[in-house]
Amino acid sequence: MADLGIEPGAAVLLVWSQPSSPAALKAQAEEVGAAVGAEGRVAVENIEMLLMSAHPPSSFHWVVSGLLPDSCSTHSADTLAEMLRVLRPAGRLLLDEPLAGDGAPAARTTEKLVSLLKMSGFTSVMETSRSELSPEALSSFREISGYQGNASQVRVAACKPNYEVGASTQIKLSFGKKSKAAEKPALDPNTVKMWTLSANDMGDDDVDLLDSDALLDEDDLKKPDPSTLKAPSCGEGKKKKACKNCSCGLAEELEAEIKGKPKNNLPKSSCGSCYLGDAFRCASCPYLGMPAFKPGEKIVLDDKTLTDA
Repeated sequence: MADLGIEPGAAVLLVWSQPSSPAALKAQAEEVGAAVGAEGRVAVENIEMLLMSAHPPSSFHWVVSGLLPDSCSTHSADTLAEMLRVLRPAGRLLLDEPLAGDGAPAARTTEKLVSLLKMSGFTSVMETSRSELSPEALSSFREISGYQGNASQVRVAACKPNYEVGASTQIKLSFGKKSKAAEKPALDPNTVKMWTLSANDMGDDDVDLLDSDALLDEDDLKKPDPSTLKAPSCGEGKKKKACKNCSCGLAEELEAEIKGKPKNNLPKSSCGSCYLGDAFRCASCPYLGMPAFKPGEKIVLDDKTLTDA
């Protein structure tokens, strides 16, 4: 077990399953005990009884499961969750599990086993080795799974995160003075000179100026038809109305129509106020006391009125 990285003083949980021989289990426990020394601790649990164990949380540095040559262990999600519970933060898990071929019905692949370990809360999950099952382990696997084909033994290593489930910590927030802004890095003078351009660095003869008129062709110089400048919806509706800041010529067109429209000829008098009503008439007006003229009404004075005036 020393080649697995188990150090002296570590607490190790050995998980075994049927039909492992007592002699092989005893030999493995003694080997782990020799690796951890007198200051270490070794506990042995059957995988079927692990969920009923009374181990306190975070009590082991290592959990080793299914490493016996004649064992056949299949790890469920509940079993992996219990192993995560009894491991200390940053503790290590090492397990062996037989995997059937791809053609087996409901076969668990390495990818599925790795995914199950990650879903259980383990990190740094990776396959470390793969080997053939021993005749005893293959026979046990066929008896348990009912699959009569070949299978291989895969070894997977994983770690518990460096914190407990539900652990909390205080976040330190600094509301004091803000740190000074980082100073700008010094620039190489040669680089600055390379990218600096002044009027003295170039002469007029070295600069080729492009005539802006050369960018226009004959079609650009033609005056466009005013009708083509109007928007499709401009002037639509029962009452034509130009847009604000009209540039298509509709505003000028409507203004010209208003100026060219003849005005109604209103009756006028010498004073120019008779059509406004009786209040605006002169004292000598022959229509004093009569209604105001209507627009377009022809004014006719009879001979009697002219004689009286």
